[in-house]
Amino acid sequence: MIRLGRVDYLNVLPVYYAFESGAVPLTAEFVRGVPALLNGKFLSGELDITPISSIAYAGQPQAGWVLPDVSISADGRVASILLFTRRPIRELRGETLAVTTSSATSVALLKVLLARHYGVRCELSPQTPDLASMLADHPAALLIGDDALQAAEALRQGGLSGLGLHDVIDLGLVWKEMTGLPMVYALWAIRHDYVQRHHGEIERVAEAFRHARRWSDERRQEVLVEARRRYDFPVELLQDYFRTIRYDLDNLYQHAAETFFAEAAKVGVLPAPVKLKVWGQDEG
Repeated sequence: MIRLGRVDYLNVLPVYYAFESGAVPLTAEFVRGVPALLNGKFLSGELDITPISSIAYAGQPQAGWVLPDVSISADGRVASILLFTRRPIRELRGETLAVTTSSATSVALLKVLLARHYGVRCELSPQTPDLASMLADHPAALLIGDDALQAAEALRQGGLSGLGLHDVIDLGLVWKEMTGLPMVYALWAIRHDYVQRHHGEIERVAEAFRHARRWSDERRQEVLVEARRRYDFPVELLQDYFRTIRYDLDNLYQHAAETFFAEAAKVGVLPAPVKLKVWGQDEG
């Protein structure tokens, strides 16, 4: 049975709920975790296909291909990758910023934006994703996923006043301003050894993901009800977030991912730019 990663974040619910509800058949062992955990399990051979941080894929592209027609992306504002600052960002030169341990791509994106967009260099200190404790000893803190959504909602409702926040910066929006492109945060990667053993199964899995995307698009209200049941977020936040997150991996999004890899190489996150290997385009 295929071992399939499942990120423990709201952003994949529209795809995975199609499988979990039985609406789209896919026989698999689902392994849940935050992106960093799934990255490690995939690279160590414990998962066959998983959503993997795009920068983790780029760091070891020989590990395999990526599924076509699916990613976790946003075209501008992403709403769930946020830098909370207590001072203007250009005043943070030489400071140490707190960053979540939950994601590799978001930390790499922050390094790119600090150097290439803002022109500042900072040290980054991995921390447990708790905003108050992160900001207790640092002038800025990066949160992602549900942690970022929860903090932003608390701020919207008048909370977090004691943290002395100056700004909340959406990294997806800054990337769009810098490049004019969407940002690809995660890709569904396929291990090379799984391809060798189960070459004929990959298209079946790829088609199941295409079907899941279509199903969730056609049943947005049903997905929204399920999200409201699972997550303690206002319905308006859920509606906005599901409009914001994209699952595309067409030519534009492939170009966007490779542009990110090239920018990451310029600031030393990657040793060199990387080209995507997309199943159906580059296999064999």
